[in-house]
Amino acid sequence: MPGLARKVLICAAVDGLVLQPLHSKKDQQRTSPLIKIKYGTASVSQTSRDSVPELSSPDSSFEAFGIVGILTVFRYSYLISITGRQQVAQIRGQPIYVVTEVALTPCTSQNDAAEAVAKTALALSNREAAHSDDDTASEDDAPRDSGSNDEAIDDVLDHTEGEDSSGETGPSAISRSSIAQDVITRRGSYGRFAKSWFSRSGWTMDQKRNMGLSAEQLERANASKTEAKKGSDAAKRVPRKFPLPSDAVEDDSAAVSLLPKLLRTTQILFGSSRTFYFSYDYDITRCAANPAPPSTPLIPLVNHVDPTFFWNKNVMQPFIDAGVDSLTLPLMQGFVGQRTFTVDSNPPQVDDAAKDSLELKDMDCDNKVAARPASTNAGVGSEETHPTEKKFDITVISRRSTKRAGLRYLRRGIDEGGNVANCVESEQILSPAEGTSVPNAKIYSFVQIRGSFPLFFSQSPYSLKPAPVLQHSPDTNYAALKKHFEWLRQKYGLVQCVNLVEKHGVEAPIGQRYEENIKRLNEEESRPEDEQIAFEWFDFHHVCRGMKFENVSVLLDILGPRLEKWGSTVVVNDKVETQQLGAFRTNCMDCLDRTNVCQSSFAKYMLDMQLKELGFDMNLQKDQENAWFNTLWADNGDAISKQYASTSAMKGDYTRTRKRNYRGALTDAGLSVTRLFNGMFNDFFLQTTIDFLLGNVTSLVFAEFEANMMTKDPAISMEKLREQAIELSHKRVIADESEEFIGGWTLLTPNVPDTVRSSSFEEAVLLLTDKALYLCRFDWNLDKVSSFERVDLAHVTKIKFGTYITSTISAAQVDEMRNVGLIVEYNPGVTDITRVNTRSLTTSVSDASKMGREPTSGIDAAEQEPQAAKEAAAAAAAAAASEEKPAPVAAPIAGIAEGIAGFFAPRAQEPQARKIALKALHSITSAADPMAKSKEDEPGAITRLSEMQQVILIASEIERLAIRSQPKLQAKKDEESGLIEKGDIISLADAKKNTGLLEQLGHSLKKMVWA
Repeated sequence: MPGLARKVLICAAVDGLVLQPLHSKKDQQRTSPLIKIKYGTASVSQTSRDSVPELSSPDSSFEAFGIVGILTVFRYSYLISITGRQQVAQIRGQPIYVVTEVALTPCTSQNDAAEAVAKTALALSNREAAHSDDDTASEDDAPRDSGSNDEAIDDVLDHTEGEDSSGETGPSAISRSSIAQDVITRRGSYGRFAKSWFSRSGWTMDQKRNMGLSAEQLERANASKTEAKKGSDAAKRVPRKFPLPSDAVEDDSAAVSLLPKLLRTTQILFGSSRTFYFSYDYDITRCAANPAPPSTPLIPLVNHVDPTFFWNKNVMQPFIDAGVDSLTLPLMQGFVGQRTFTVDSNPPQVDDAAKDSLELKDMDCDNKVAARPASTNAGVGSEETHPTEKKFDITVISRRSTKRAGLRYLRRGIDEGGNVANCVESEQILSPAEGTSVPNAKIYSFVQIRGSFPLFFSQSPYSLKPAPVLQHSPDTNYAALKKHFEWLRQKYGLVQCVNLVEKHGVEAPIGQRYEENIKRLNEEESRPEDEQIAFEWFDFHHVCRGMKFENVSVLLDILGPRLEKWGSTVVVNDKVETQQLGAFRTNCMDCLDRTNVCQSSFAKYMLDMQLKELGFDMNLQKDQENAWFNTLWADNGDAISKQYASTSAMKGDYTRTRKRNYRGALTDAGLSVTRLFNGMFNDFFLQTTIDFLLGNVTSLVFAEFEANMMTKDPAISMEKLREQAIELSHKRVIADESEEFIGGWTLLTPNVPDTVRSSSFEEAVLLLTDKALYLCRFDWNLDKVSSFERVDLAHVTKIKFGTYITSTISAAQVDEMRNVGLIVEYNPGVTDITRVNTRSLTTSVSDASKMGREPTSGIDAAEQEPQAAKEAAAAAAAAAASEEKPAPVAAPIAGIAEGIAGFFAPRAQEPQARKIALKALHSITSAADPMAKSKEDEPGAITRLSEMQQVILIASEIERLAIRSQPKLQAKKDEESGLIEKGDIISLADAKKNTGLLEQLGHSLKKMVWA
């Protein structure tokens, strides 16, 4: 495959940023063209060397270890580049890095770009100068590499410190260091190539010389670096404060006003969070059981990676579309860790009671004790091993899915596509230690997964232990669960579900629904028993109560035979010899703490099996604590927990030490409080940023965030939900087959009926037939009609449409062209009714009656709505009949009595006119349109009729049918028979008057905290 650039030289030209890919030693003969990112449009194209500016100062360019992508918010674009990395593992000779720092360079104008480049270059120069003083390599700047031919010269210097890639010091390491130091000290004798290769700046200076820098300019650059040594620690970091672009107006839009926070959050997410990993030559997005197609020299790495774990695909898309293969570096979020350990096939038996006794085999022919070095089993710090000892590398790679990605309480459960929240694939790789030559060596790969409940549910972030609230109908949940397990089977084969939630308490209902759906799926598929989805409900808190986490062995006793049967994937000479038959899918409520403990236990069980197959019995080893294993999996658990819950994992003390005490319990209590705080304040904007970077939403999401300080789940198709709500309301409410259905819409309406102003609005369904208008209040969590109001079109007296401003706290809410609505006024009659489905409401019946509704109870929810509609139809028929038939003649005495009673009785009041207020939903939403590839016309979102067009269409249809239902109006002239009136419902001026100081202060406080 084409080689990826190991470094990228970035500078600001007149018309765009110029990127020069710098390749490794083995690809040095391969030259990549210069790449230009045009200011304003951020279009990526090749350019000539003539477009490179004069690099007369050292701060005119800087080096990056790779490109993350381009972040574009409306017309403002920023290049994200990797300025810090650290090697964390080496697999099959290829180093794996974690990103430790990124720089964001504006692509708006030359002045902004040049200023940002200068600041970044100065920070990197200060850091390099400080490292030169200490004569050591920075973990962020120059990673500890293996010295392979694939890496750049900055990494070669790291091996002159007497330390190899695994951190071991020994004769081989010393000899390598001596040779390198000899070449460096006598580099003049070896020619200019050695001088360039073995210096931190020589190789880069050659590149700059080729781009037009003179020797005099190079000397000035070195002098500037010497001055930069005086910089402070703060000056050694790339810029972390991002002012608004020079041509931006601060109140231009919500996206622009939130731009500095977005850039800072992006920098933390991709950089200092240390959660993104990459490799130049190894595909870390695929496990051994899911190999990529055979690589060819013409197919770049970006086309081999698993898209499920390709986190920067959206921001990298401009480079992919332009065919810049040398810069398309895939990033994966999750965890990569590696440890080296030693095992002995014939460990020495240490018996304390008889430690002074001698065996015959321990004596040589001269009656001297045979000296045998004891096995350390530590795996680090010892080059000398006994012939029966062997060193292995254990590597853990956890891959977070980009589907339904996000944070703890903001992304729960499943979506319509079968994707679950916090879905992580964890692979444990056992291989011979790097640097050891073992012919036909076996490499073992054991894969297990975790993921949220494959059900629709939510939980409140404002509680330490909130109860899960199940959402949507059972059939909708089952359909999504079925898609999820179809994907799991296709990817992993057989599936074993391990459910760790409590069997009693708030967690029990969701666990029961999960178990019922798995049982239903197995019954419908009718597969053989060994191919069905296995389900094990292990109440972790009950079995391990009293901090006795060692009771997880009970679960291993149950599932151990299946672990042995399914085995692991075995690779020999890059060919898969044995395939893992299935994967364990483990979950608790968050899929973090309890899941970490159990997954590490499963991994240790498999590791012991694999080593036993190779002739090493872990039960006989001198080291029984296995700290190298425990700390590796504890680090993995902490990393996943920080990415999902913003804190380290609970129960981490047991994962690290296999012991549990009160200190660990106190630590967990502190983590719970921290998670509560993050869930209440910090997670909302971070979730918005993740959705935007993944391409799930457009820039309009920031306008939504400014208005509500939170965003909706983009994975849930509101268009589809609204269509289903209209269809369901039609079936439930309109029971008279003689009524012709005209159309249905979803609009906002005040929570309190017969009002225009309200503190809150809800999304309702409006149905129109040729005889009546139905306003259906819908329970979107349960997919049921909670209540409906029927208005006979013959009673409609007036329709008014116009500006409908309900709040003035954000720019999107004061736009008079987007905030429009209509009011339908009518005189209530016998056929105008209101029905409440008490079975799907969370409020009490008394609350419904206070709002003027007629509560209905004792009727099944599935049957109540049609019955209420039939009652309305019967009432309409009775009213019509009463108008046609005269009243019967009463007896004279009865008539006199009624007359006397009627004289003293109070006169009946005329029914007061009522109204239905409706506000149009915004036609342009933040949901990204997957079919829109061009971002030039952003927001490239799903578009519908404009808000005003929606309102006029609905008002016209109601007027047309209402006139047809009222003979008196038909007799009038056209200009006199009209019911529509145009005018402000709530004008902007009135809305500002009614927006109280407390509301404005509350929103400002929320914005200060959340944004």
